[in-house]
Amino acid sequence: MIRLYEHPFSPYAAKVKISLREKGVAFEPLLSVRDEAGQLTPEYVEANPRAEVPALIDDDVKIFDSTIILEYIEDKWPSPPMLPKSPAERARVRMLEEVMDTHYEPINWGLSEIRSFKRATGELAEKLEKRANEQIDGYYSWLEKQLGDREWFNGEYFGWGDLSVIPYLNGTRGHGRRPALGTPLAAWMQRANQRPSVAAGTKDITDLLAAGAGMGNAAEMVEKGLMKREYRDHRLEWMIKIGGMEVITKGLERDNIRFGPEFS
Repeated sequence: MIRLYEHPFSPYAAKVKISLREKGVAFEPLLSVRDEAGQLTPEYVEANPRAEVPALIDDDVKIFDSTIILEYIEDKWPSPPMLPKSPAERARVRMLEEVMDTHYEPINWGLSEIRSFKRATGELAEKLEKRANEQIDGYYSWLEKQLGDREWFNGEYFGWGDLSVIPYLNGTRGHGRRPALGTPLAAWMQRANQRPSVAAGTKDITDLLAAGAGMGNAAEMVEKGLMKREYRDHRLEWMIKIGGMEVITKGLERDNIRFGPEFS
């Protein structure tokens, strides 16, 4: 059986799980990537030397990066297809995925840094949240244009374009924002969340929170340097661009932010 290192809060892992479920491919979710001593397990590091989720293991095949995993799934289990038929449409949904992965993702991530991990408070937090909400409005408008009069971002059927968007909009919903009722984007979001492949991911999050494994005392752990959040390139750019350089400086001083590991 396929094994998948993932986390219910990860939109990158969510994309992969939706694709597997749409294709009826059974998989074993692996949530723990550390041993009892708190060290990353050798199997996990071997599967993904970037030390992030998702990572997929299919017998001797080990793949990291959500987009590459999606491509592998599509190649190995082509039915039902997740990509549109024409080259132009395939390029369109792949560009949509790229925008959501690298331009939209930092907004949700940044709001978590501010609200759950308390990286900023007071006037600075208000300024950063204001800019984040302005950006969300802009992306909602952009997404409306991308959807157009289609039922699905993917075109005729639910697929790659849709699974690339819904995890991020659901993440924003968790921060109290959603597309305005009555808009095509809101109607699409409702349709997408009704699909069993998507609804299962919502249940994953609910089960995790019910088990008491949510954010918990994450802010305190960050403050003490016991938890380090990864500042990937697009996240670092986002925080700097919206005026959060102070957040980065403090994180470096307190050694509670990290960057991608070096390969060896």
